Amino acid sequence: MTSIFSADGRNVACTLIEAGPCVVTQVKNVETDGYNAVQLAYGERKEKNTPKPLIGHFKKAGTTPKQKVVEFRDFRVEFEGQVDMGKTVISDQIFVEGDFVDAIGTSKGKGFQGVVKRHGFGGVGGATHGQHNRQRHPGSIGACSWPSRVFKGMRMAGRTGGNRVKVLNLRVLKIYPEKNLLLVSGSIPGAKNSFVILEK
Repeated sequence: MTSIFSADGRNVACTLIEAGPCVVTQVKNVETDGYNAVQLAYGERKEKNTPKPLIGHFKKAGTTPKQKVVEFRDFRVEFEGQVDMGKTVISDQIFVEGDFVDAIGTSKGKGFQGVVKRHGFGGVGGATHGQHNRQRHPGSIGACSWPSRVFKGMRMAGRTGGNRVKVLNLRVLKIYPEKNLLLVSGSIPGAKNSFVILEK
């Protein structure tokens, strides 16, 4: 993440994303696959660390093994000519400055966390009047002889983060086509150098 100054002098928080070059490794259509889709691959990968079926898949597209493969279903009509097998797609062919994009990524894992951090609970009461060891505890999780169980979905402590998160309507502020970089407003889910999917 970084920040830039807009034309009216506002300091805008933004994220720098390397968006490409991506290679089209498969084009699906209704006749053979039952639906329209395009498969894009990104990032280099050593051949010795790539399963043999995937090596064959990439060779069919005329490219080297890639790290990440993502399928985009039911793409829009204006991209019809850009999705031939083996073609390289770069960021400025798809995105224009001022576009709004959605970013999908895996949020940072936080490990096993309590209810205060995980769900925003307030803790139990104050720190006085006999409260000495339950400031961040969940409190009651149910009633007594009825219903004699804990309801499903009760918010409790547990593994936090590491989920697929989609952030909507991030504006493309600037494009650097020579480096395949996009500058988008706001933050996107995930740690540094993690993979993110951009949808227009």
